[in-house]
Amino acid sequence: MQDIKGKVVFITGGNKGIGYGIAESCLAAGMKVAISSRSAHDAEKAARALSENSGGEALGLGVDVRNYQDLVEANDKIITHFGQLDVLIANAGIGHFAAVDEMDPADWQRVMDTNVNGVFHSVRACVEELKKTEGYVFTISSLAGTNFFAKGSAYNASKFAVTGMSQAMMLDLRPYNIRVSTIMPGSVTSYFNGHEPNENDAWKIQPEDIGEIIIDLLQIHPRSLPSKVEIRPSRPPGS
Repeated sequence: MQDIKGKVVFITGGNKGIGYGIAESCLAAGMKVAISSRSAHDAEKAARALSENSGGEALGLGVDVRNYQDLVEANDKIITHFGQLDVLIANAGIGHFAAVDEMDPADWQRVMDTNVNGVFHSVRACVEELKKTEGYVFTISSLAGTNFFAKGSAYNASKFAVTGMSQAMMLDLRPYNIRVSTIMPGSVTSYFNGHEPNENDAWKIQPEDIGEIIIDLLQIHPRSLPSKVEIRPSRPPGS
């Protein structure tokens, strides 16, 4: 089993939802955490809460993943603060859902810029540091990255792209002993698309479930690589 205590992880979109749950799991495992949000205030507030609740060390950064330079600066701040980067979790994402004949082109572009370009920007900005540590990249795709649905043209397109991009990156980066996995959850309790978590979400995957899976993957022997992990609720309504 790989020792991950003291390793440094950067989680984009880590101030709430899936990213926050992953951050909690990483801190509980003894890792050091940097999280980002488009709002520096929100990122710093979430980082303080994570640090106080875990007794660990979390750094909050204001980052718009649509802007490559923001990711370059975030990488520099992480190296200055922690001295290294071992794990990148490209989690930030948004969704706009409408039939293709009703989809606002500006909403389409925001989804692509955030969900697809944001993943590329995150990896490209951090990859040289990950080469030094023979690190690990996780991208957060979705079951929507293999299963299409009505009114999902933008979101489906973005997540199909993330899934394909991640598999290509896995081939590109394995000569440097960097592992790449894409996590593909189904319905998760989160704040995604304006949802407010409530008691009716009990059947869904919980953010901490994703965190536990990532910790497990980090700890397995590096000779093995689960390059795609599909996760779905065990008993969705009506099953």
